[in-house]
Amino acid sequence: MPFINIKVAGAPLPQSQVQRLQAGITGLMAEILHKVGPLVGVLVEQGPLSGWSVGGEPVTCAAQVDAIISAETNTSEEKARFIAETSRLLKDVLGSGLAEASYVVIHDVPKDSWGYNGLTQAHRAQHR
Repeated sequence: MPFINIKVAGAPLPQSQVQRLQAGITGLMAEILHKVGPLVGVLVEQGPLSGWSVGGEPVTCAAQVDAIISAETNTSEEKARFIAETSRLLKDVLGSGLAEASYVVIHDVPKDSWGYNGLTQAHRAQHR
């Protein structure tokens, strides 16, 4: 049950762009990181440009992707590919004005430290 938070600063996104980000990142999680698509949670948060800078300078558009996955479930190569493909997705959806310093961060969380529906990921892994 990965969770992805996509923060975007810039002009308000139409629902079609939000849906492209949600569908795209869900697909990348399933295809590259082998996560179960129907369990991937995605939150797209939009913020004002006035709250975001890069190098202390204002930007016209920027993004940050935080992806939470269970630790030790993916290789370094898979994570590198996910980061590269997610960066491409952001550029495709948000356009050429996207700040170069728009980060994709994978948080490897121990399986006993998170879960859903009252069960940890460690419990789920033990009872498969």
